[in-house]
Amino acid sequence: MLDGFSYHALATFESATGLELSTLAGLIGIPSRTLARRKAVGKLSPEESERLLRISRLFEKAVDLFEGDTSAAVNWMSTPEVVLDSETPLEYSRTEVGAREVEDLIGRLEHGVFS
Repeated sequence: MLDGFSYHALATFESATGLELSTLAGLIGIPSRTLARRKAVGKLSPEESERLLRISRLFEKAVDLFEGDTSAAVNWMSTPEVVLDSETPLEYSRTEVGAREVEDLIGRLEHGVFS
């Protein structure tokens, strides 16, 4: 990943989640004009790749939480949570610290600890 993921990785994640490309690009901090350039070049920057990896890692944990139900995971990740300052888990995961909070929340939900 030192050079960044291929643009195809972003497109694959879009396809797997059903989330719109513009939503994903916003979450990983890629403005629309930059996204068009990334598509043309075929590569994301290392920073964008790291953010995509962070969100995909959390998405995988959410899918596990919902026992493989991708649409339930997308719905949960896209629904505001009071414990996340009424932000969606996806929005809250824009930073590493926020992503860790979401990961902790998933862990609590897996173990029946509601907060």
